[in-house]
Amino acid sequence: MKIEELDDVETDGTCNQDRVTGRQIVRVDAKRALVGAGARILFYPTLLYNVFRNKIQAEFRWWDEVDQFLLLGAVPFPKDVPRLKRLGVGGVITLNEPYETLVPTSLYHSHGIDHLVIPTRDYLFAPSFVDINRAVDFIHKNASCGRTTYVHCKAGRGRSTTVVLCYLVEYKNMTPAAALEYVRSRRPRVLLAPSQWKAVQEFKHWRLATTALSTSGDAVLITKADLEGYHGTCDDNAGKELAIVPGVAKARPMIARLSCLFASLKVSGGFGPVARLMTEARAC
Repeated sequence: MKIEELDDVETDGTCNQDRVTGRQIVRVDAKRALVGAGARILFYPTLLYNVFRNKIQAEFRWWDEVDQFLLLGAVPFPKDVPRLKRLGVGGVITLNEPYETLVPTSLYHSHGIDHLVIPTRDYLFAPSFVDINRAVDFIHKNASCGRTTYVHCKAGRGRSTTVVLCYLVEYKNMTPAAALEYVRSRRPRVLLAPSQWKAVQEFKHWRLATTALSTSGDAVLITKADLEGYHGTCDDNAGKELAIVPGVAKARPMIARLSCLFASLKVSGGFGPVARLMTEARAC
């Protein structure tokens, strides 16, 4: 298969554009590295702060029920796993990076809980559309079976809220604004970074586009955000769409060939050389 850019690109000044693109990539990578370093430094201080507030403020809950089969909250501790199981949790979505994860997948599995891990950098970043899509379908599958899904990041404010909002938009037919207002009524301290809010607003359009292309069988629509993680930059080429186009035509189903053969037999009344009938079938 090959990857084709859908954007129109001028042939003049290609080298200059490549150099600009290279500088943009370096700038984004530097930003991710800087934010990542800061997130590591702040992880335990902010975690302790959240634990302290949870102990002294009754309204500062570790998790909140957003829907009948959906919980949104902060990073769980190993001691929380049995309690989550008693609440009917059958699946957990972790949007933390490895250094933020406090419960291993094996512990969830030992309690009969499925675990979907989508490592996403804290503060300024959102999951890619592909990862959001996986998470949304994971929640829906569990809800269809009467199982609750616990969606969490570090504090249950940004990354996890992004996924929950996309689920409400997709399966509860809410607008992004209505979904955010509703979630804030359930968990007042949710707070989205600009890139996370942008991901929520654009997810519905992305899903509709990919569904339409997938059903047509011609191509699969992806974005650069799906290749490197959605980072919501203001670069001109940040939203550039790509299409993966199969390089080999799909073979016709065998049933179609048999139908042509039977049609030939019916028209000829069952007479005539077999070779001629097979030629007609191949011609179909």
